[in-house]
Amino acid sequence: MADQRRAERLDQPREPRGVKLPRFDPEAFGRWSEGIARGMGTANFIVYMTVVIALWFGWNTLAPAHLRFDPYTFTFLTLILSLQASYAAPLILLAQNRQADRDRVALEEDRRRATLQKADTEYLTREIAALRIAMGEVATRDFLRSELARLAEELDEAAQRRQKLERRQQEKAVRRGGEGLDEPRDDLDGDYARDGRQEG
Repeated sequence: MADQRRAERLDQPREPRGVKLPRFDPEAFGRWSEGIARGMGTANFIVYMTVVIALWFGWNTLAPAHLRFDPYTFTFLTLILSLQASYAAPLILLAQNRQADRDRVALEEDRRRATLQKADTEYLTREIAALRIAMGEVATRDFLRSELARLAEELDEAAQRRQKLERRQQEKAVRRGGEGLDEPRDDLDGDYARDGRQEG
């Protein structure tokens, strides 16, 4: 009963009746056709074909009449070349179709990889932008160097002012005590020259 229902289903094709053709592996046949097409697309094939046709012409023209198997007009050679052309064209087309399928698969894989790379690039771009925003409030190395140099200059100026103040206080103490008033000033007392004061 179940077999009868399965046979009566209209959404499935019927099994072919009559002579069953032998089945073959399409992949193996495709590889074979590619090998033939690849061999026919070389210079060696053209050279060998030219040599065979030249020998064919030479034998059927110069050999004794009873040994010629394809006399002038070369009908048998024309038949062979026609058969070769009629089989070569579909084999070449089959090889081209297989190459087109491989190219399509490779193109889809390249497109998929390009999409992934684009997504990765966009993600990295967003991350770099976020880092720039976060780094906007963080002191950079150049900023720290400039600030440290400014602080060092300020400390140097403060130390110079402190030295000037100490010298003035020492000079005032010396003047009050009355010692060393006649001592000439030397080059070490450069503060007076920088301040614009002269000896009195």
